[in-house]
Amino acid sequence: MRIDRRIVFAGLRNAVFGGRLSQRQVDGVEAVLTRFSARGWGDPRWLAYILATAHHETGGTMQAVRETFAPDDAEAVNRLERAWRAGRLPTVTTPYWRRDAAGRSYYGRGLVQITHRENYAKMSRVTGLDLVAEPDLALRLDVSATILVVGMTEGLFSGARLSDFFSGTKADWTGARKIVNGTDRAKKIAVTARIFDAAVRAGLVV
Repeated sequence: MRIDRRIVFAGLRNAVFGGRLSQRQVDGVEAVLTRFSARGWGDPRWLAYILATAHHETGGTMQAVRETFAPDDAEAVNRLERAWRAGRLPTVTTPYWRRDAAGRSYYGRGLVQITHRENYAKMSRVTGLDLVAEPDLALRLDVSATILVVGMTEGLFSGARLSDFFSGTKADWTGARKIVNGTDRAKKIAVTARIFDAAVRAGLVV
């Protein structure tokens, strides 16, 4: 099985991206397609939900981003600290963005936001790179695509994985949000994922 990427992009251009795809959006989608195909084609619904997750987590840019969409480390840390002190992060008990003794901060980075030092260590094993020593490596598009695809297929974020929600005739587009982040924006992402699914299926070549 393979995919005709031209057909996929044609389907996504209007349905997801408002009639125009920037080169950076194309690059982001391509990175995910490449990483997903490298692991061996499986259920196309998995790919659709992965792409929809990246679309949501990156604000539609399909580029690896810093948490709060900050332009640099210092601003990401400052924005998170201000939000926490203002009570806007009620589920956070440990301010994970605060710098360690070496000045490193483990706030969210990537196509899907990985936070906390232990998760950077986990994804270091996945990528073969020392993300603990250099957390900004998670902003590299190829690295972030690997984290996204492997993390969602193997259940490395929450313990839930794509096969728990998409298998055979089972398709839980809303529940699949538990793979990454509970039920946050689950219905919205489900709608987007179905659109990605239609484009992916249109491009499948057996």
